[in-house]
Amino acid sequence: MEKMPFRDAQSVTNLQAVIAAARSTATTTSDWKQALPTLTGSMVTLRELRLTDAPALLAMLSTEEVARFISPPPTTVEGFERFIAWTHRERAAGNYACFAVVPHGMDTAIGIFQVRQLEPGFGTAEWGFAIGSAFWGTGMFIDGARMLIEFAFDTIRTHRLEARAAILNGRGNGALRKVGAVQEGVLRKSFLRNGEYLDQALWTILDEDWRAQRAFYGPRVH
Repeated sequence: MEKMPFRDAQSVTNLQAVIAAARSTATTTSDWKQALPTLTGSMVTLRELRLTDAPALLAMLSTEEVARFISPPPTTVEGFERFIAWTHRERAAGNYACFAVVPHGMDTAIGIFQVRQLEPGFGTAEWGFAIGSAFWGTGMFIDGARMLIEFAFDTIRTHRLEARAAILNGRGNGALRKVGAVQEGVLRKSFLRNGEYLDQALWTILDEDWRAQRAFYGPRVH
């Protein structure tokens, strides 16, 4: 429901090399650049994307209701495999992290959460999400979003977390408001979609805001 970097992923050419490097990584490391941690909430688990997630992501994120406010997603399983390989490469470079959203009781992804640095060191970062429409309104977004935000502030030490959502995307803007984001302004004609420039709302969460909110809600239960 946020714009996603699918277009950037098309530059990945050496798929097998990227995947081989990811498979050789020790999953016990605490360094997120080596391997993303597995985050467990009350409804969903966030984990590193796998090549086997490609068919499910194609089915979930290519529908009109999901794709209308994100960068055009891949149109084939192979395209999503290239995207997944790209996420591994960018994570290893320390630029970006992308989690699969997996509901409890399922094995495949129904969406993604991502965070990328807007300045070296992640002092300011941008996050986004896309979830299959069958799972909207279930509480799974809130569950996953809180874990992603906690990862951004506690693990990669972000100070300011930004999100952008098309003004016309009422559900996406409402979702950001629910997790405590503050709308700072409107970015006029800042998102090109289907040949039309759309206005976007700029939403932010600061680390001190999140600490205060977490004190109110209590610690996350693993």
